[in-house]
Amino acid sequence: MLKLTERLGPIAADQASDTLTLPYELRIRGRLKAESDAGRDLGLFLDRGPVLRDGEGLRAEGGEVVRIRAADEPVVTARIASGLPLARLAYHLGNRHVQLALGEDEKGGYVRFPPDHVLEELATLLGATLEHHRAPFDPEPGAYQQLGGHGHSHSHSHSHSHGHSHSQSNGHDHDHGHEHGHSHAH
Repeated sequence: MLKLTERLGPIAADQASDTLTLPYELRIRGRLKAESDAGRDLGLFLDRGPVLRDGEGLRAEGGEVVRIRAADEPVVTARIASGLPLARLAYHLGNRHVQLALGEDEKGGYVRFPPDHVLEELATLLGATLEHHRAPFDPEPGAYQQLGGHGHSHSHSHSHSHGHSHSQSNGHDHDHGHEHGHSHAH
């Protein structure tokens, strides 16, 4: 088994002796047994954290280099007019704390995400047209990862209060509130 232990960042295709095509859910893992596109057994032994990006190179203990490719997988591509409508779409979808891929092609700008009926409904309400298809899903890295802040992490939490009023048939009303807390690690 070829043990891949070092991240090289983006590399040209001709710098690698083999490729490894993975869906997003496997490119977030640091430890993985897989088969290369040429049929060789590979083992990933990488630091946790950064997602393996399409075009990233990995070096084996013996110096051999394998290039990562993002697999085609089910996605939804939401399209809307450029400028403020596209920014608004990206903002509201991103505010749902989900991974999004932002891009531009011959049809214009888009926001791409895995199929999710809630996100699809929101995108439609904002005026986007949706295309369900298979394509690579390579979401935007966090701002700290883009700026070279490897190893930086933070967490935050949200607390939402919801008051409820209940009216009983005996004429007695009572109110109570309850908290829902959740946290996100980034």
